[in-house]
Amino acid sequence: MKQFNCGDVVPGCSVRFRFESEEKILEAVGQHARKDHGLTEIPPQLIAQVKEKIQPAA
Repeated sequence: MKQFNCGDVVPGCSVRFRFESEEKILEAVGQHARKDHGLTEIPPQLIAQVKEKIQPAA
């Protein structure tokens, strides 16, 4: 299992993700970024930041 906290990249966001793979987290984060943060495209540098902050789930 892996986890990611959106607040690690977007200060003030409390949404957390926990899935079995990095790929599933990235899919969910992309949907969240579009819906809740108003992004129409996900910049490569944002994807890189998210990947850096994905951790093994405790």
